[in-house]
Amino acid sequence: MKKLLTKLYLLYILYIHSKHMRGLRMNIFIDNRSGVAIYDQIWTQIRDQIVNGTLAENEALPSIRNLAKDLKISVITTKRAYEELEREGLIYTVPAKGCFVAPLNRDLLHEDNLRKMEEHLAQAARLAKACSLSEAEAAEMLRMIWEEEI
Repeated sequence: MKKLLTKLYLLYILYIHSKHMRGLRMNIFIDNRSGVAIYDQIWTQIRDQIVNGTLAENEALPSIRNLAKDLKISVITTKRAYEELEREGLIYTVPAKGCFVAPLNRDLLHEDNLRKMEEHLAQAARLAKACSLSEAEAAEMLRMIWEEEI
């Protein structure tokens, strides 16, 4: 039981559901021990849910106040996450109505996929170097995987 309580303190798993969101279910996972700012965790997770299509165009998001209340965090923190999402063009605000998912920018999706590829390839390069593989050997592995997957 103590182990379970410890895990609950480390990771809040919240399923945010509001009548005002027409059945929208948005999952936000906050890890207080990750070292990543809470606003950044919120921003990243909402961004990922928009990009992967979990949150549809023009879907209402929880209000800044309701999200803060549900997550038991400061309104300032949620406001900062929403401002960053709006700055990136992922959400838009309608005065007196709330925040909504913006139509997905295909260029943004392409850039996001490129960023993810770069992260994975950087990790693969680090592993290759740790195993003393040459660049040519690593490239050959990529070619073989490419051919198998396609």
